[in-house]
Amino acid sequence: QVQLVESGGGLVQAGGSLRLSCAASGRTFSRYATGWFRQAPGKEREFVAEIIWSDGVTSYADSVKGRFTISRDNTKNTVYLQMDSLKPEDTAVYYCALRSTRWVPYQYWGQGTQVTVSS
Repeated sequence: QVQLVESGGGLVQAGGSLRLSCAASGRTFSRYATGWFRQAPGKEREFVAEIIWSDGVTSYADSVKGRFTISRDNTKNTVYLQMDSLKPEDTAVYYCALRSTRWVPYQYWGQGTQVTVSS
């Protein structure tokens, strides 16, 4: 099993920045990628960004490209999401997730952290 704990959410004004962290513990040796997802009230959960542990390759949703940056620290088993130029529409609960291979969907999920962007 893998446990994921997010932190770093909060309230910020539009145009501001936040950095989210996702710390993994447990069977972290079996990991392929960690992703960030978000869910706004009344909306479905959506993909935000992903990073592959082995080579650091990243991918982003079009809505956050150029504003968000995902990175990892192998020594700390932690993935970060640097969010800049935040907009009110970025308001959501942000979740990190982990999948053990490229052939499976995300298997492990954190509890989520609230990000609120005021206008």
